[in-house]
Amino acid sequence: MINLLYPLLSSDIPKDVSDEDVVKLYLETQNVAYFNILYERYSGKIFAKCISLLKEESSAEDATQDVLMKILLNMSKFGGRSRFSTWVYSITYNYCIDYLRRKKKDPSVYVDDFIENLDVEDDVDDRFLLETNVKRLKVILGEIPSGDKAILLMKYQDEMSIREMSGILDKSESAIKMKIKRAKQKFQKTYKEKYKE
Repeated sequence: MINLLYPLLSSDIPKDVSDEDVVKLYLETQNVAYFNILYERYSGKIFAKCISLLKEESSAEDATQDVLMKILLNMSKFGGRSRFSTWVYSITYNYCIDYLRRKKKDPSVYVDDFIENLDVEDDVDDRFLLETNVKRLKVILGEIPSGDKAILLMKYQDEMSIREMSGILDKSESAIKMKIKRAKQKFQKTYKEKYKE
């Protein structure tokens, strides 16, 4: 049992305490040691996600600090409706997409709301993406719009379900399916134009 009467160090807290319990303890005590645990667990993952979306190390470092600050300041808003890791991913993803929108004013990162209730059939086979040479894959991901890159990374790299993506992006599952379909089509079109095979 954790003794709350004495100053707490993150090393005093058992490693198997769940993220959700750490959040609860932080909110109850405001002890920075609890946030330090979350920092240790997630700062590397947040940085990795930021660098994969922003492509610049300095921007990713700044974004990581901003995201961690947002997490700290909004900890009381974590309602436990999803896993803490999903909540962190959502904040990270949304921060990076907003950053790219402001930086590039890239209209392709906006999701068309008119597709909310469409039932979508997938016409680009997953094998096309999964069998793409890794070097070429990186090149194509660097050339397609950032929103498309992000949705493909969520599905294929992070192996998120449609439901998880729906929660993170606050869109219907049909809209997520359409976004994935369009991203795959752009990937395939860009690949064929670049490599003409």
